[in-house]
Amino acid sequence: MSHRPSQGTTDTAQRPEPLSYPFWTTEGLDLHPDYRPLRDQPLAKVRLPFGEDAWLATRHEDVRTVLSDPRFSLAEAVRRDQPRIGRMPRAGGGLIATDAPDHTRLRSVLSKEFTARRIERLRDRVGRIADGLLDRMIQAGPPADLSEDFAFPLPMTLICELVGVPREDHGRVRSWADIVCSGSASPEVLQKEAADFFARVNGWLHARRQEPADDLLTLLVRACDEDGVISEEELVGVLNELLVGGFVTTTNQIGNFFSLLLLPRPDEEDLLGRLRAEPALIPKAVEELLRFVPLLNGLTLPRYALEDTELGGVLVRAGEPVIVSQAAANRDPEAFSDPDRVVFDRPGNAHVSFGYGTHYCLGAHLARLELQVALERVLARMPGLRLAVPVAELRWRSKQFFSGLHELPVSW
Repeated sequence: MSHRPSQGTTDTAQRPEPLSYPFWTTEGLDLHPDYRPLRDQPLAKVRLPFGEDAWLATRHEDVRTVLSDPRFSLAEAVRRDQPRIGRMPRAGGGLIATDAPDHTRLRSVLSKEFTARRIERLRDRVGRIADGLLDRMIQAGPPADLSEDFAFPLPMTLICELVGVPREDHGRVRSWADIVCSGSASPEVLQKEAADFFARVNGWLHARRQEPADDLLTLLVRACDEDGVISEEELVGVLNELLVGGFVTTTNQIGNFFSLLLLPRPDEEDLLGRLRAEPALIPKAVEELLRFVPLLNGLTLPRYALEDTELGGVLVRAGEPVIVSQAAANRDPEAFSDPDRVVFDRPGNAHVSFGYGTHYCLGAHLARLELQVALERVLARMPGLRLAVPVAELRWRSKQFFSGLHELPVSW
């Protein structure tokens, strides 16, 4: 690994004009080349399509500091014109927009349900959902869209079951997530869709208050009504985060993982063939693919400096926002040897794809389980899996929150 020269502290007033951010990728799953030179200098000042200018952290060490240091506040962003890339609703009332001690209090309600041991008990259920989806694909015959027919319904079905969403409302959860994650809906459409979705949520809560069940809805209702641990507004905010965050990122990563495995990568080993030959490698492969695949295009919650703080050799003034690129940090050569290659048995894979510190993703164990099962079941059930169209015909998303393909046509 290389070692960067130490630099003195730079005052923000000396920094150049902001760069336009995010750096949109047009196709593929490689990290945008503009990130590489940024890691060899202090923080970059960037300007997003909406909100105020921000500092961008790309180094692994700096990203972990911003994600874990209490001097950088998530809660402060709710009160500010926070930098953002779309007209998405501003976060509020839930886990992702709070600092300790509020975040700790809210997280305590759910943390026992998302431990590694508790999540591991779901492995058989995830496998049954996966096999049911693959049964339908195989029965219908190739070609199929692996994204629509498998990557979307697998985590979507599971999170709705865990929460306790009525089956007839599963589609409404998806349509709401599509609106939130598109970033292109008008304020009028957002307001209308939000009113409809949260009316549904209130209906689910009313039903659980009348008839409790073994699900997260009931757990949250009791925490609110009986224990007084969370307010009604916080309850709704947490539910929203559970439902949208509980499947959108995993859906995209399942599709991205298979895209990477199926697409030719010159000068690299046959990754798909190796996993077929060594399925025991899948857990480590999932960690490496989480590190390597840049999922988010600038979709990040800013942290605001609560006091003057030195970061990466730059003096960040109190009140200035900092955003992080976890994808760039995951390719930092100071943290990972040969970071631009996929190495399934990479030792000490300290990626930050699930965050770091207090706000480390609550659903990380669930996402890992779903990704592992997705790879295991597809490779076992479809040993001849291959692209169903020429590579040139694949349609990559452009200027959207999540990297990846619009669809993944496969045969087997």
